[in-house]
Formats: sequence, C-alpha cells, structure tokens
Amino acid sequence: MEATQKVKKSVRIAQLKTEQKAQQGGPAVAKLNDCPTSPRKMRLVVDLIRGKEVFAALSILKFTNKEAAIRVEKLLMSAITNWEAKNEGQRAEENGLFVKEVSVGGGRQLKRLRPAPQGRGYRIRKRSNHVTLIVDTKNVNN
Repeated sequence: MEATQKVKKSVRIAQLKTEQKAQQGGPAVAKLNDCPTSPRKMRLVVDLIRGKEVFAALSILKFTNKEAAIRVEKLLMSAITNWEAKNEGQRAEENGLFVKEVSVGGGRQLKRLRPAPQGRGYRIRKRSNHVTLIVDTKNVNN
C-alpha cells in the first residue's frame, strides 16, 4: 500500500504555473510599472497604436515626437519577444500579430512643495503610470 504524499500549497501553485507556461499559444503580456510620465501624456501615445498591426505600431512609435513613445516602443518590443518565447518555433512576422489591448493606469504620485509668496507652499504632484500591453494573433486557432 502506497502512502499518499501531501503536497504543499505553494508547490502545487508553482506546478500549475509551469504547466500553464508550457501550453502553446495565446496572447503575450508586457507591463511597465511606475513610469515617470503622467498618465494623460502616456495615453496620447498609447491611443495611436491600439488595435494596430505590431510592426505598423512600431513604425508609428519610432516617428512619434514624444518622450513616452520611446518607452512604449520598448514595451512593445518586450511584448513581441514574450509572444515569441510563448509560441516557440513561430515568428511574429509570419503570424499577423496585433496590439490587442493597451491600458494606462495611474501609478504612485510623488508629492513635493514649491515655495510660494508670503510664506506659503504650492503642492507639486509628480505623477507616474502603469502600462499594460497585450499582443495576440488575428487568427486564433482554438
């Protein structure tokens, strides 16, 4: 008679995660946390590429004259690499990758004081944001 071994919950969760990673296909996610740009400025850039084909989006970002475009371009390259790692043996050029979803949320705010007349202080809020980018193929084979 075999004794049943009880598996720790943390070990079981780790096993489930490795099984999920082993599954082929699906969307790939890339996240950028605490980017020191205000969310409003970042949304202006992100709205340009939402729903576009990946390589068209890269060219749009390359020629967009905003600082946030550089950060989003790097994030998009990371998402493409994540997709290629998830779908071994497939290339992004051949599969029609597109930007499925992009969201910008507010991050933490650094609060500073600026000296003002008559002994007062004006509050300055240095904003940051979190960007989540998801890429996927147009033809999903399920």
